[in-house]
Amino acid sequence: MGTAPDLTGTKMEPEELIRGPVIKLGDSINTDLIYPGAYLNLVDPKEIAMHALEGIDPDFPEKIVPGSIVVGGVNFGCGSSREGAVTCLKHAGVGAVLAKSFARIYFRNMINQGFLPVECPEAVDAISDGQEISIDPVNGKILVGEKTFQFERLPEFILGVIASGGLIPYTRNSINI
Repeated sequence: MGTAPDLTGTKMEPEELIRGPVIKLGDSINTDLIYPGAYLNLVDPKEIAMHALEGIDPDFPEKIVPGSIVVGGVNFGCGSSREGAVTCLKHAGVGAVLAKSFARIYFRNMINQGFLPVECPEAVDAISDGQEISIDPVNGKILVGEKTFQFERLPEFILGVIASGGLIPYTRNSINI
């Protein structure tokens, strides 16, 4: 029987941290703003990624650089349950989404697609748009300039799902398909 990587107690090396510039957004960023409904007919993740955050700013897809960290306020990902709102950010090269809180289904969709959600209101308040930050998901730390913020680390099983690339690859590895 295959197993997902065990991230428990692992001290990530600096090059393994999620590190990148911040794209800071506000509260209640809904799935229509993240991935507009006009593109729901697309199926190729690369095409879907070309429309990431287009509902906020039509030029956003060009502003995302690999490793960018999207930072939102409360209720990030509210609205419909469209998976494309996760797919577009993940395949546009966003490294993680940090928010004060997530809509429940968006949070689950992120995990199911192997994309890291991080909740830490204190860090969100301390972060500026464009600032470089680092996230250590294993140890539950966010580095913002000289400050370190602690967040509740995800359970081992969930980190395993994310490390595997999502729920389907995790399940395949677990049952050896």
